Amino acid sequence: MTSAALAPDPELLTRARDWLAAGERVALVTVLHTWGSSPRPPGAWLAIRGDGSMVGSVSGGCVEQELAERYRSGQLGGGLPARVDFGVDRLEAGRLGLPCGGRLALLVEELSAAAPIVALLDRLEAGELVARRVCLRTGEASLHAGGGRPDFSADAQAVTKVLGPAWQLLLIGDGQLARNLARMARLLDYRVIICDPRELFADPEPLPDVDYSRLMPDDAVRAFCATPRSAIVTLSHDPKQDDLALSEALVSPAFYIGALGSKATAAARHERLLALGLESRQLARLDAPAGLPIGSKRPAEIALSILAGITAARNALAGGL
Repeated sequence: MTSAALAPDPELLTRARDWLAAGERVALVTVLHTWGSSPRPPGAWLAIRGDGSMVGSVSGGCVEQELAERYRSGQLGGGLPARVDFGVDRLEAGRLGLPCGGRLALLVEELSAAAPIVALLDRLEAGELVARRVCLRTGEASLHAGGGRPDFSADAQAVTKVLGPAWQLLLIGDGQLARNLARMARLLDYRVIICDPRELFADPEPLPDVDYSRLMPDDAVRAFCATPRSAIVTLSHDPKQDDLALSEALVSPAFYIGALGSKATAAARHERLLALGLESRQLARLDAPAGLPIGSKRPAEIALSILAGITAARNALAGGL
């Protein structure tokens, strides 16, 4: 593999582990900061083998080739992690394939052994949310619990990236709105589960890359939403289904919980959930009516509104707001 291929983090780490186990030199490149337009966000990874083979991506342009050549020739790597800047001016941006005027700050880190990568992969395979922290003063990489941390952070002391279970969206109730919301959420790399135990709502043409569940809604919340990287939205128009899901969702670690319906429907739901024993502080977590107020009427617009609300909550959790 001589050109960079976009790869999920576990796949990239597995490739780096195998290279290290075979005695190869390996560098891990991390996007630290971007200015202007940039195809890859902070936290994106690229792994480079000593012969210039690569997996992952940090720019989507020619930066990868430049990095590979410099690493192969010995200009990069060795010693402590080093910061490398690209695209400082318009001419450099064009030469490297960056959007015009864009800038990119990268951290180049030489991986010394396979064992730390094996330890990280073991924890990921066990379903843990893990924070990998690189101390810039010593170069030491350490593993920590990932809960309650932003996805990525970088300062003068350390660079920390959280890895683990994918962001996921559980939709209670199938139908046109659920399908629209599922399609949009897949574009943002959510794992989407549509749960509807009602026989009449079984979809004869299930969406590709979407999981379907016939569990009861409260069981589905327990099964799929055990991490803070979960969002739950009730869409069934059936209080029995929605209330089952919400009674469990509101005591779960999910970062977003929303319910479809009008303000009058939301008020009635609030009273029902209080009667079920939920507390006002728990009910305050519920976004109802779900989504940002954009005047939406059609199913696609409502889906857009809900996904915008989910995105705002996720960015706030990640420290992006």
